[in-house]
Amino acid sequence: MKAIKDSVHDYVTLDAVAADLVDTPAFQRLRHVKQLSTVRLVFPSANHTRFEHSLGVYHLASQALDHLPVDDDTAAHVRAAALLHDAGHGPYGHQTERVIRRATGRDHDQIGWLLTDPEREVCATLERHGLDPERVAALVAGEGGVGQLVSGELDVDRMDYLVRDAHHTGVPYGTIDHGRLVRELRLDGTGGVDGAGDVDGAGRDADLVLAEGNVATAESLLLARSLMNAIVYRHHVSRVAGAMLERACERYLAVSETTPEEFRRMADHDLLVALRETVPELGRRIERRDLYKRAVWASLSDVPAGTVDADHEAERAAEREIADEAGLGPAQVIVDVPSRPGLKESSSSVVVDGVVQRLEDASELVSGLRAAERGRWRLGVYCPAEHRETVERAARDVLGVGTI
Repeated sequence: MKAIKDSVHDYVTLDAVAADLVDTPAFQRLRHVKQLSTVRLVFPSANHTRFEHSLGVYHLASQALDHLPVDDDTAAHVRAAALLHDAGHGPYGHQTERVIRRATGRDHDQIGWLLTDPEREVCATLERHGLDPERVAALVAGEGGVGQLVSGELDVDRMDYLVRDAHHTGVPYGTIDHGRLVRELRLDGTGGVDGAGDVDGAGRDADLVLAEGNVATAESLLLARSLMNAIVYRHHVSRVAGAMLERACERYLAVSETTPEEFRRMADHDLLVALRETVPELGRRIERRDLYKRAVWASLSDVPAGTVDADHEAERAAEREIADEAGLGPAQVIVDVPSRPGLKESSSSVVVDGVVQRLEDASELVSGLRAAERGRWRLGVYCPAEHRETVERAARDVLGVGTI
């Protein structure tokens, strides 16, 4: 066993598999991918990485497995999946995920490509310890009941990043009782809502639920996520920087010889240097925090339904039209339409009076938090500060939205 000192969980103890996986180049790359990407332009101390977050997820998964009826082989596969769950992230994490998805058709939790990498470090390490790489990849994607522990509504990924992000940003809003959460997780083997049944040692055909008496525990997770969304994850400065980064990455892939597969293996610093040299009009601004400003910041009620549901191509077409009307170059206008507001955690399962229920059915708090999410939703149009008034008029005309 190998112990690593962690700023959130104190000591994280690695088993032999984890210790060897940590030493692979694919995992070491995560030292150079920041957990909060452009959020650190708002919160200067938020410089923690996906490397330490992955160790934390492994730690919480190990604790949860001590309380779940799974066999040793399944537990070993789940621990490996928890450690590797972010290995598929590209540079700047979620901020480049949409670019990578459009280019490759895969999300960060679809890591089959990583396990079949020609150099095979990760795959060979798993096989050397008697683990099946394809099974690990399936668990990372959240398949099967026990896979929900790695990727699901009650996953340990969420538990770690909330407390870790709160710790490093210095805000109190992500505080949750993760110790209770991991101890109160259960596998419901009925596949329905009639109570807990027998579960096989591999945790197949089961749902991950919170045991009786934990509605408030589940609510705390939901509340923490909602507050962190409002104050940290969706801060308007981070959104502006993230939108600029996404546009810069699209242009970089279009004009450089870098392939999407090479792009997704970059570290943050690799990408920043590449953007500064190849897409300087945006890359240098991101590096220096010389960001575009909000010309439009419109609430859900002020945006036509067709605009709310605009896809990538519609966003880019709107940018070109607004830029033309404002007499600007296409790179000087960014339209940022977030997905419709929602709370994934509200569909997590809790046992109430012996019956498994969705949290949204068991909690009166969920409807209020959903309303808050809708109230905080904003469509943004960004441009250089000196063009805000011109772009605002053009954007109102093109998009048919108001401003607040």
